Amino acid sequence: MSGKFIPRSEAVSEKLDWGSLVWCCRPADTGLQKLVVIEVTLSPGGGHAFHKHDDQEEVIYCLRGEVEQWLGEEKRILRPGDCVAIPAGGVHASFNTSSEDAVLLAIISPAVATESGYAVTELAHESPWRELRK
Repeated sequence: MSGKFIPRSEAVSEKLDWGSLVWCCRPADTGLQKLVVIEVTLSPGGGHAFHKHDDQEEVIYCLRGEVEQWLGEEKRILRPGDCVAIPAGGVHASFNTSSEDAVLLAIISPAVATESGYAVTELAHESPWRELRK
């Protein structure tokens, strides 16, 4: 059996306009070929706008804060312990409308042949997605 321990201090982190990512598991770092796990921090007012992963399923689990979560055209508020299961090709978005950071765990499978292990199609500027949050 092989595997890999990944101390937080060694995990790859990324700062984005809307928050940050900590790569818990991706093929380039772990050698696991079927799984991507990302700790996602949404800054106050930040969010990952409408997008989809054509060939990948995703579970988003709320660890901290409150998140305005969209699955297609349906909106719910996720609180710690809540999650959403997203089928391959399912359009979704996550927004932090609070004044505190929100933290999510995103689990995506199967990994694809990119460094990050996932592929995303951004849809925020297309109808009907650009009109939903007005």
